[in-house]
Amino acid sequence: MGVDSGLPDFRGPEGFWRAYPPYRRLGLRFEEIADPEHFDDDPELAWGFYGHRLALYRRTDPHAGHTVLRRWADRWPARVFTSNVDGAFQRAGFADETVTECHGAIGTLQCTAPCHEGTWSADGVDVAVDEDTMRARPPLPSCPRCGRVARPNILMFGDGAWVPGHHEAKETAHRTWLRGLDARRLVVVELGAGTAVPTVRRHAELAAAASGALVRINVREPGIRHGRGIALASGARATLEAIDAALAG
Repeated sequence: MGVDSGLPDFRGPEGFWRAYPPYRRLGLRFEEIADPEHFDDDPELAWGFYGHRLALYRRTDPHAGHTVLRRWADRWPARVFTSNVDGAFQRAGFADETVTECHGAIGTLQCTAPCHEGTWSADGVDVAVDEDTMRARPPLPSCPRCGRVARPNILMFGDGAWVPGHHEAKETAHRTWLRGLDARRLVVVELGAGTAVPTVRRHAELAAAASGALVRINVREPGIRHGRGIALASGARATLEAIDAALAG
């Protein structure tokens, strides 16, 4: 979904390095820069990456595929379960309480310690970044309680300090909603969920287990175990628009 909005594709080191050449020079892959330890060891390096992403996501508009999903949600009971952290579904008009962000959201901050279990909005937070070096310029966001450097409320690689905050309550509400459905009539549309971090992929397979109605839209990894579903090796936006046109016809 993000790639169809023009966001960089972080899959594989080459895709990541094309988007962020300074990290090629440093030899850092996505999973290495997306490490919470950098906020303690080198916060300017950490906020260089996340500050740039925060600004990028703010100026990126949802695409027509989001509009299709929003139209379906008006027609049928629906919820979103996503590992994307960009907040695009909310900007596309989905009510925040219907969007479960299982890996957190870049628009929310937390303490790096953390000194408390609270989170707060990143609205109004702007991080200046030198795009030649991808390092942030002070002042950096800080925790209002203890003064330590703050960080995005995103579940990173090897992250023992993530604060689930309201995401935990939303995930509980999502699972309660699923249990209240007739699982035999549930259709799951999965978009771009890869196997490297398979959280969304596994959730989709389990949710669709009773109905077998899983539509997996994935350019690189469309395969479905045991053949229970429909695999489409294509992009999210174009495929959603084609399905929507077929439904309308």
